[in-house]
Amino acid sequence: PAQGLEAMMMSNGYGNSREASHAGTWYTDNGSKLAKQLNQWLSEAKVDLKSEPTKAIIAPHAGYSYSGPTAAYAYKFINPKNVKRIFVLGPSHHFYTSGCEITACKSYETPVGNIKVDLKVNEELSKTKKFKKMTLSHDEDEHSIEMHLPYIAHVMKGYHFTLVPILVGSLTVKAEKEYGAILAPYLNDPSNFFVISSDFCHWGSRFRFQWYDKGAGDIWQGIEKLDRMGMNLIEKLDAAGFASYLAEYSNTICGRHPIGIFLNALRVYNGKRTP
Repeated sequence: PAQGLEAMMMSNGYGNSREASHAGTWYTDNGSKLAKQLNQWLSEAKVDLKSEPTKAIIAPHAGYSYSGPTAAYAYKFINPKNVKRIFVLGPSHHFYTSGCEITACKSYETPVGNIKVDLKVNEELSKTKKFKKMTLSHDEDEHSIEMHLPYIAHVMKGYHFTLVPILVGSLTVKAEKEYGAILAPYLNDPSNFFVISSDFCHWGSRFRFQWYDKGAGDIWQGIEKLDRMGMNLIEKLDAAGFASYLAEYSNTICGRHPIGIFLNALRVYNGKRTP
């Protein structure tokens, strides 16, 4: 039976393990040191845990020297006892695609433990004809998914779970709705958890974005005001409002499309047919 499963995986393109390609640069490749860092950041993150299980988090994907302590606030909300499968939606930074792509790997490596890919769900998504499979080079070049994996492996240590990595391209609002509708049924399973990978405003000439509300005060205050406008719409689960906000202000939220997909998945899941 094991040989049969291996043959099926190979025939469907699942022949590789994705290396932790950013370990040693964006974060330490020393497993014990990394585990110690993650433990410290998680212990320092004081959050008010909700009584109801959390279904999803939005967390950053910059190098850990920038984002590690902040991401801990999100990962404190994962209760590993309740989670069997984790979807990670991350934006594509290194190549253009107008759709979403899934991995062709059977597992993802991290310095604190490897993670098995959910081949069953991968095949379900593939059958929709809306998801291509990433090349290994595109998979390993991208950091937006990888930067979440050490936290996931660490928080879920000792528990059986699988991973569904989804690379999100430059989508239209219509496409965000279509992908949201595809993923919405997975919200019915209380053991499914979603990680939405996103930083917020990228400000400066390097990012071709230097607008801010001068009435808000200093530059950082204008950026904070702009980001909080978007965050408020996300908290309201307002998919249409978030899309309109991006169209009006062009805020450089790199995970805007993963966020848009998830808001639309929630819209369908909750039975809200907002225009």
